[in-house]
Amino acid sequence: MFTPIGFVLDGKAAEGESVSLRGWVHRARASNNLAFVVMRDSTGTIQCAVKKDSVPENDFEDARKVFIESAAEVSGTVHRDERAPGGWELRATMFRLTHHGEAFPITEHQSPELLLDKRHLWLRSQKLTNAMKARDHIVRYLREYFQQQGFWEVSPPIITKSGCEGGSTLFELDYFGEKAYLSQSGQLYNEAFITSLEKVFILAPSFRAEKSRTVKHLTEYWHLEEEAAHYDNEDNMRLQEELVSYVARKLAENDAPFLRHFNRKTEELFAIEPPFHHMTYDEAVETCGIEWGDDFGVPQEEKLTEGLEKPLFVTRFPAEIKPFYMATTPDGKYALNADVLAPEGHGEIIGGSQREWNYDALVNKMRAQGLDLKEYEWYLDLRRYGSVPHSGFGLGIERLVKWLLNLEHIRDAVPFPRVINRAYP
Repeated sequence: MFTPIGFVLDGKAAEGESVSLRGWVHRARASNNLAFVVMRDSTGTIQCAVKKDSVPENDFEDARKVFIESAAEVSGTVHRDERAPGGWELRATMFRLTHHGEAFPITEHQSPELLLDKRHLWLRSQKLTNAMKARDHIVRYLREYFQQQGFWEVSPPIITKSGCEGGSTLFELDYFGEKAYLSQSGQLYNEAFITSLEKVFILAPSFRAEKSRTVKHLTEYWHLEEEAAHYDNEDNMRLQEELVSYVARKLAENDAPFLRHFNRKTEELFAIEPPFHHMTYDEAVETCGIEWGDDFGVPQEEKLTEGLEKPLFVTRFPAEIKPFYMATTPDGKYALNADVLAPEGHGEIIGGSQREWNYDALVNKMRAQGLDLKEYEWYLDLRRYGSVPHSGFGLGIERLVKWLLNLEHIRDAVPFPRVINRAYP
């Protein structure tokens, strides 16, 4: 029977209790009579002291010659030792190699490109291990909030004939002789569900062929998208700030050990409470000194959120720069939409809007943007039969993780990042 390392680190094993552990070698050093082998498993790391006169001869030789990332099993007694990582040490009576392996190809101070080439191995690092654990918890809290609010989780197709965010960022593929695309968003399919389930969300991959080289862009990312019947844009924004605040609070309450790895203080997350800051697009343009009709880049997002502790809603963008599905003000000048910008320069994490639910208005917008109505016949049907006002938003999981953990680069918020120059491994 093997004991998780975390069980020992949490003080659930008594002083002097015999346990058996198994995992991988995190670090190792040895002398003629003593080897210190730091073992790790999915629950933590612990130092194992392997003395020559306390284990069989072959066990000691294995401990002395072990490689980093060798797999091993260790038995012994647990003892408190403040000098050891985690404050506990295992004094070994048995050390058995499961797999000695080869010398690990990653050492200190490697280039980012090498670490990306060896991503399948670098995932074992403490930084990425804790980031993936935190990501798992964040996704759980997102689902938990929606379930508490009576939303249904649904599943959209990934292969589609209909673009959502414009043709320039579509990944095209040959679908048995026909042109199809990888999904940019499941939003249009979400809208099909609201007349039966009323409030829905999806969590699925989305693909954007954006040739952007920034710390917040991926070509493949995980997309949390919500849609709700009878919601206007104000309802939609309230839902977004409550959702984000819920996740931040749960992280602060339950996951302080993860946060410490990223120098993120719990009080910073507790401060993320409604109401969020609000600013219109016109006000933001004046603040940034850009041309009306331009979108915001990284410098503008940093300026708009400078000094803020919680996110900023930027509302009412020019309708002419937004997609066809967004409802507009009566004069048609502004979209009834909002982007959520995270503080500390992390940029946009959510984009949402009230949807255009009137058939004639939607057709006019689609024609103005040069869309082929035949490809959207099914979507137009949603406006022909029982249409109601509704709203929704899309949240980028990796961008949310990047901000909440205060990561420098979005590639560390996803196991195998896909960017414009990388689809390996």
